[in-house]
Amino acid sequence: MSDATTADLDVRLEKHRTELTGYCYRMLGSSFEAEDAVQDTLVRAWRGYASFEGRSSMRSWLYRIATNVCLDMLTAGNKRARPMDLTASTPLAQAALTPRADTVWLEPVPDARVLPATDDPAEAAVAKESVRLAFMAALQELPPKQRAVLILREVLAWRASEVAELLDTSVASVNSALQRARATLADSARTGADAAVSDPLDEEQQKLLERYVAAFEGYDMAALTALLHEDAVMTMPPFDLWLTGPRDITGFMSTLGAACAHSRLVPVEVNGLPGFAHYKPDPDAGGYMPWAVQALEISAGRITGLHCFLDTKRWFPLFGQPLHLEAESDGVEERP
Repeated sequence: MSDATTADLDVRLEKHRTELTGYCYRMLGSSFEAEDAVQDTLVRAWRGYASFEGRSSMRSWLYRIATNVCLDMLTAGNKRARPMDLTASTPLAQAALTPRADTVWLEPVPDARVLPATDDPAEAAVAKESVRLAFMAALQELPPKQRAVLILREVLAWRASEVAELLDTSVASVNSALQRARATLADSARTGADAAVSDPLDEEQQKLLERYVAAFEGYDMAALTALLHEDAVMTMPPFDLWLTGPRDITGFMSTLGAACAHSRLVPVEVNGLPGFAHYKPDPDAGGYMPWAVQALEISAGRITGLHCFLDTKRWFPLFGQPLHLEAESDGVEERP
């Protein structure tokens, strides 16, 4: 290819990166594996472009490659999970912080990396719902090909004939796989757990978040208790501990989590949910050090889920957040 042709192909491939990342993330449950899968997809497409005969659109061709990449990555049968998918809720009196391997956990992802810009509010809402943690956890229960069928048909609104062509199968087989996938998701009570988050957030939800920030940064457990649903859950991957109810959640924060007092929260958009980059006081360098990316599930004016992802070396750069917050400034400044 000439330099001009190569540059044009690079541009044409790159414009599909965000939607492909969203697709691979839904398939794999890992933000980093999704980016690897998309990079592999684009490299394969670039190398194989000479054999692309244009019998389908470039978009369809890229999805075919991406699907094969993801299915290859899933052949080991691995699936991502949340703490509540693995263990029973632990009473505060028995709380122990036991880490598990990174490969166990469903990973958070910034909205901007997986949700293409759209002017259609309904389309945007469906896209956000399809990357929320509860839905992502339910997707992980599906066999890989059923997962692909459900995502392509229900989330991306492909026709059954298009999915059949992509998977080299029949329309009847696609419809059967979709029916089985729907039945599995219908049996899961988790799928609608966070469905009450508006897009964009309504005034009541905005005020709830403002009250949450004030309560958390002030470490006011009484104020925080008032914001939590009676069945609220708190998770902290990579630890498999998860807590239920305001008493145990605030009790943990006041004891094992007491070092988070006087923290700072910086808003982020994570998995179609409101969230925060959580910085806690840095006793050595001063200011604030990165600690967790939080994703909040809210419903009926209360917080129903507080999910704290603690691997700061990976999450903060992924979300475009600095690795130090100065105490004397309201702005965010990265420490050299």
